[in-house]
Amino acid sequence: MKNNIPGIEAECGGACACATCHVYVADAWKDRLPEAQSMEEDMLDFAFDVRPNSRLACQIKLAPELDGLVVETPERQG
Repeated sequence: MKNNIPGIEAECGGACACATCHVYVADAWKDRLPEAQSMEEDMLDFAFDVRPNSRLACQIKLAPELDGLVVETPERQG
């Protein structure tokens, strides 16, 4: 949201309450992220075209080891 990335609306401001920051994490990165918590999984029920590599960007805590993380927004979203 703060970086104005096309397709990521983040209407809830990162509070895990809207699923407008739904992204697909590249396969090479998905095992490097912590598992999604139940609240995130519940919110993904409201997202379009959910896949096994779907995550809410607001729930991915960035750290140096995630430098270069690759995500895509769903076509319908962005």
